[in-house]
Amino acid sequence: MTPPPDRLPDDVDALRAALAAEQLARREAEARACGAETMVAHLKLLIAKLRHDRFGASSERGRKLLDQLELELDEVVTAASEEATKAETAPGQRSSPSGRKPVRGPLPAHLPRERVVIAAPSVCPCCGGRLARLGEDITETLEVVPRQWKVIQTVREKFSCRSCEAITQPPAPFHPIARGRAGPNLLAMIMEAKFGQHLPLNRQSEVYGREGIELSVSTLADWVGTCTAMLAPLVTLIDAHVLAAGRLHGDDTTVPLLAKGRTVTARLWTYVRDDRPFAGPAPPAAMFRYSRDRTAEHPNRHLADYAGILQADAYAGFNALYVAGRAPGQITEAACWAHGRRKLFNLAEVARAPLAAEAVRRIDLIFDSERAINGLPAKERLAVRLQHVAPLVADLEGWMRQIRARLSRHNDLAKAMDYMLKRWDAFTRFLSDGQICLTNNAAERALRGIALGRKSWLFAGSDRGGERAAAIYSLIVTAKLNDVDPRAWLADVLARIADHPASRLDELLPWNWKGDQAKDAAAA
Repeated sequence: MTPPPDRLPDDVDALRAALAAEQLARREAEARACGAETMVAHLKLLIAKLRHDRFGASSERGRKLLDQLELELDEVVTAASEEATKAETAPGQRSSPSGRKPVRGPLPAHLPRERVVIAAPSVCPCCGGRLARLGEDITETLEVVPRQWKVIQTVREKFSCRSCEAITQPPAPFHPIARGRAGPNLLAMIMEAKFGQHLPLNRQSEVYGREGIELSVSTLADWVGTCTAMLAPLVTLIDAHVLAAGRLHGDDTTVPLLAKGRTVTARLWTYVRDDRPFAGPAPPAAMFRYSRDRTAEHPNRHLADYAGILQADAYAGFNALYVAGRAPGQITEAACWAHGRRKLFNLAEVARAPLAAEAVRRIDLIFDSERAINGLPAKERLAVRLQHVAPLVADLEGWMRQIRARLSRHNDLAKAMDYMLKRWDAFTRFLSDGQICLTNNAAERALRGIALGRKSWLFAGSDRGGERAAAIYSLIVTAKLNDVDPRAWLADVLARIADHPASRLDELLPWNWKGDQAKDAAAA
């Protein structure tokens, strides 16, 4: 840093040394800034690539790696910003011209604008002459208004007839909860926070209390139970839509359940209909179910009326569904390549097994070929698979069977290979049907929020609570699959469902509601 002018040395050599020191410090600062910019760009590229990838390594380590990279990006950008601010505010320090700022995009156009005009002088500050307006420069700053609570008073005036003395009054408006004092937006916020953001009711009650609104846990719980009952018809419609699919993704995850003096491990199951990978016209949806354990009777009951393709892991509880001659129809098994790859990948990463790494490399070639056909019609997908993917699968099978013959059955690599080789028909079924996906990631993505939320709500309070959670998860996850804001959708549905004709309830489903909202916006 250059000393103040009144403290500059008179000696020329000392001045040259001070100038050289300042130039060196500036070059070091520029180098650090350049290195930080390079690192930020690199991390952003990796994060974007991981988010784009839906197959391969992202299936087993992508989430963990993505979270770590975003944390690293957070630290790098924060540190760079802190250093830049310190440098700019240091006494006598000039900002470096090489400190390039990223190009900022415009702020969202749909947000309301509030103009704050800085008063200009009435006369010229130089000569006192009269000023003429040339224009204006506008600087936009993104700001947030804290959440506001309000009480809506609905007034119904009474009138009496001067002739017959009859009293006339408009009918009472509909309330989401009979004799309740909660509006639909408040109810939607509570429901979405509990089941979408996994914020338990006791924590919500504390937050509202700090904002001056006293809502007890029992009051919130009463509202949640009432809303669940009101929304049950929509859950039934979503379940019927899911079970009408020709292909389903199935999976389950653990849910701690509060029992006497301890917790037991219950289960939440999901069955996802997602026809988008083969350009199917049906909207995506997810059906959730709860069970106290993981016995085979549960998937058999969930899919008792289903016939089609089930893409899932190798859980033995599904085996009874694949029996030939099953009534009401055959369920065809399609295995998940992400599960098979994961076992080999763990050996390649942890045990540093070269044969496992080679198996992963060969499987990744199949995933690479699949990326190019994601979203194409089923016939086109099948044609590409037969031409490009089938030879890769045949080479992989031949290589794996050759290596497996040299391994002991107790070898970890042999067990990982047997997982695929013993189910090879199920793993290769995608080569005969363009609708089948390579992985079961659609179901895993549907369960991801529950896996993360367990850390917040710790356990389900009862079997009834687990069933309630499954019902609301069906609504919220289905809304997200259709790119619908769950809170806005729930608020509108809760405001309308009680007096909506039962024969037209399908109009309130997320995909139909989204279309109606788009039409209303276009008309406006």
